[in-house]
Amino acid sequence: MAQLSPRSRTVSARRRRARPGSVARYLILVLMAVLLAGPLVWQLSLSLKGSGEPLYTRPPAVIPEHPTLDHFATVLDRVPVPRYLLNSLTVAAMAVVGNVVGATCAGYALGKLRFRGRGLATAVCVAALLVPSETVLIAQFLTIRTAGLVNTLFGVALPTLVAALNVLLMRNAFRNLPAEFEEAAIVDGANAWQRFIRVSVPQVKGVITVVAIFAFVGSWNDFLWPLIVLSDEQNYTLTVGLNRLRGTFYDDPRLIAAGTIIALLPIVAFFAVLQRYFFRGLEAGGLKG
Repeated sequence: MAQLSPRSRTVSARRRRARPGSVARYLILVLMAVLLAGPLVWQLSLSLKGSGEPLYTRPPAVIPEHPTLDHFATVLDRVPVPRYLLNSLTVAAMAVVGNVVGATCAGYALGKLRFRGRGLATAVCVAALLVPSETVLIAQFLTIRTAGLVNTLFGVALPTLVAALNVLLMRNAFRNLPAEFEEAAIVDGANAWQRFIRVSVPQVKGVITVVAIFAFVGSWNDFLWPLIVLSDEQNYTLTVGLNRLRGTFYDDPRLIAAGTIIALLPIVAFFAVLQRYFFRGLEAGGLKG
């Protein structure tokens, strides 16, 4: 019988020792996949189940026995989805433009420029992350009402035009850029705006993509603030408008699930377009102090 060489025995022993760790890692990955993707898969399953199929069986039946798209048609018939979709896209577009422009400018100022009060401004942005949004809803609403923006889409978008998290992401992205780029531009006679637009911004496009995705998803999924500000159904965003699927005495989980999937599709499409920049930008703009 052939004898294994000492090197082969060492490799085999390492593989046996690594196997339990690999199994544990795969189990953790499977658990995270179930926790993160499970609710989405369940909603998709509910939206495709026929009217006569049981919803809550044990064990859960994820694959529908008689899949149908009738619930999506019913949602489109009961709720003016195109109108609400346009409203949500309008609010999300304002939030994306505001955050990309505002957070990029503020981040560059905090990360590259030297001025009195820069540390205090950074501390204020950090403190803003610690304040629950629900605690400032009344103050926000009073401000919007005083400005005459109640029941307007701009009033919905205004509080989210520049988010503190996005400012900190851009601040750290600019701060991590090599100082040699700015120094070379200064030697060439470039002013602050020229250094910002021509030198620094092209280096942080990935982080700008992350900011755009965060702004879009946050604005699109927001429900409480549009519900407070908007009173005219013609101005409802999609998340608020789909609430009309809930009845007073009876809710059809299939219709609610179908509405959820409809509301999710624009987020998936937006992320699919920008996803190749997303992880690159997260790595470049990580919050590093």
